[in-house]
Amino acid sequence: MINFRYHVVSLTAVFLALAIGLVVGTAALNGPVADNLNDTVNGLGNQNKLLRDQVSQMEEDVSRQEDFAAEAAPFLLGGRLADRRVAVVSLPSASRYVDGVVEMLTKAGAKVTGRVDITDRFTNPTNNVLLLNLAHDGSIPPSLTTNLPHNSDGVETSSALLAAVLFDRKTGAAVPASDRTVVLEAYHDAGYIAYDTQPTGLAEAVIVIAGDPYVDREAPKKNAAMLTLVAQFDDASEIVLAANGVSGAGNTVSEVRRDPALSKTVSTTDNVNTTQGRISTVLALVEQLRPAAAGTVKAGHYGISAGSLMPKWQE
Repeated sequence: MINFRYHVVSLTAVFLALAIGLVVGTAALNGPVADNLNDTVNGLGNQNKLLRDQVSQMEEDVSRQEDFAAEAAPFLLGGRLADRRVAVVSLPSASRYVDGVVEMLTKAGAKVTGRVDITDRFTNPTNNVLLLNLAHDGSIPPSLTTNLPHNSDGVETSSALLAAVLFDRKTGAAVPASDRTVVLEAYHDAGYIAYDTQPTGLAEAVIVIAGDPYVDREAPKKNAAMLTLVAQFDDASEIVLAANGVSGAGNTVSEVRRDPALSKTVSTTDNVNTTQGRISTVLALVEQLRPAAAGTVKAGHYGISAGSLMPKWQE
């Protein structure tokens, strides 16, 4: 019979052999394996450094391009909108681009009549009836409500009313300053629009800056409301619609470009977040205001996702 001591000795011998094998194998392979691992790690490190350097160079290139555009702006824009009256209207989430656009308008010699922000309350479908009632409120001068749309769309009706007191290019109507004040204060006090200083006069053209499309449950209605406002402003004024990109369902610039009617009368740019894009936005407005030959279309579409970065015309 094999006794217990024999089992212990046998198992000890097996484990000892395994241990010796591991030690000998590790010693034999340690050099080549370690060297290969070190080479791989060093190679990845060098590759990462190269990629970081390339990214830094691209960022520097973009920065220098922005600097070049900023320095070229006075030569590209100087005097092109001299004495032209232009309003700047920002849709929800787009107010951060207003200062840059106003800066370029100033370089072009334009007189900025006002800066108005459309708030989320304006596009919220739950406020449709409130907007409709406000547009037909007894405090609104009757002369301004005569030509408003006769339907139940509060956004469309209020957009038309705001257009009537902000612009005069297409209608030629001289809205009294007191009437303009009544309307703007009514919408401002109700939280539908915002401004630091009330617009000082009527504009003959407008730059509308669109933000990102809505993505919540009511997004389709809210995005449609922004397009409705653009359409009403287009009826009353020469207009350029600017945005940062064309991505997302309901993007206002994309919707205008797809619309067979609006795409012929509303100019668009899709890179207003850059200096180049803001220059193109102002040049697109210059193009809108140029006398057009019979049968020609003055609207153009520019930017990263368009066919051209900026308008091209002969003096």
